Amino acid sequence: MHLAAFLNAGPQGTVGWRHPDAGDGFLDAEHYVQIARILEDACFDLAFVPDSLAVPRSLGDTFDPAVRWGTGTPRLDPLPVITIMAAATRHLGLAATVSTGYHEPYNLARTFATLDHLTGGRAGWNVVTSFQDAEAQNFGQDALPDRTARYDRAEEFLEVTARLWDSWSDDVLIRDKGSGTFGRPEEVSAIDHDGAHFRVRGPLGVPRPPQGYPVVIQAGASPSGRDFAARWADVIFCSHESLESAVDFARDIRARVAARGRDPEQVRILPAATTVVGSDARDARRRHGEFVDLVAPEAGLSRMAYHVNVDLTEYDLDGPLPELEEVGVDGHYREILEFARREELTIREIGKWYGARTEGNMVGSPTDIADTMERWLEAGAADGFMIQATHVPAAFGDFAGEVVPELRRRGLIRSDYSGTTLRDHLGLRRPEPGEWRQRAGSQRSKELS
Repeated sequence: MHLAAFLNAGPQGTVGWRHPDAGDGFLDAEHYVQIARILEDACFDLAFVPDSLAVPRSLGDTFDPAVRWGTGTPRLDPLPVITIMAAATRHLGLAATVSTGYHEPYNLARTFATLDHLTGGRAGWNVVTSFQDAEAQNFGQDALPDRTARYDRAEEFLEVTARLWDSWSDDVLIRDKGSGTFGRPEEVSAIDHDGAHFRVRGPLGVPRPPQGYPVVIQAGASPSGRDFAARWADVIFCSHESLESAVDFARDIRARVAARGRDPEQVRILPAATTVVGSDARDARRRHGEFVDLVAPEAGLSRMAYHVNVDLTEYDLDGPLPELEEVGVDGHYREILEFARREELTIREIGKWYGARTEGNMVGSPTDIADTMERWLEAGAADGFMIQATHVPAAFGDFAGEVVPELRRRGLIRSDYSGTTLRDHLGLRRPEPGEWRQRAGSQRSKELS
């Protein structure tokens, strides 16, 4: 079982900052150092920091709810955050979210290659195409491009980035002080890319990363997102309201990966798991109930509107959630719709639930939670889990101190790190130079060649 930690570089979740045991240090380096050390002591594969490039305005076209309730803001730049965490650890993988919509391939390839070198091969990139109009409005656009256009740009972005990582062979550097020869220029090549979105000459100014390509994480749940993930992702982060939907998703993803000529065993599927640990099931429900009591419906709606990129104030809040055509994070929307229809909730009631939802039904004793995780693994729904804490750092400490020993007792997770890179931790092989051709697809790779 692989374990990753989902960690905001800012307030955790909807009301995690309100919890009596929550730390107040999200603007301090020591806050992230403490969390990194908890995770490494528990032998987590990686810590993963999400991001967005705007203060949300999705509810009522104003940032008032986001600031008032602390939902989706503030967001520190995740790259300095994971760099601080990397400096405090020796094994823990560190992944940051960077959007293909509002960055350039050369800068991103350089940054992540540098981070991979400086951490000894522990870097990961969570690829997003952005999902809020508020982000577009910070970069000269009135609204996000449609999903097809965003993924077209993302496809080319990944192709260019991978080619830049491959623009140095693994054998360039000689550093012979006697002869004065530093490297083999014949082992470095320009990429001379001229595409629909990018013109990049290359080569990259950084040698090929220790991992070949830093680990690529993706969370696409729409059909286009799943296709993109099947081509490019090493790790797929997802969210499900039921075991059945998780199994269906995993089967679909593995079939798409195989159809692209990739080995499904070289892709890790990590569903979100929000854990609430108690001495027994009753105690865990009590703890979760105390957390639910902190959630105002408006705070939950603010967070939900931020994720689905839809102004919910346009609808009757005491009526049902309608079928929406275009949403931000499709996976979250489908999960919400599945639960709301089953429970016959109004939009206002959904807000209360969404503000304190526990993904994966992981509320219980350490044994209960381990039972649920084991059941998901055996059903083929997961290769591990993305642990989401209700509040930090205490909830990560609860999981590490109480659930991890139970998982180790069952032989489901490691007791020590056996490799050095994030790919080692995940059991993923190092990509060969030129592997971008296979991932890009036959027609596109011919164009780029």
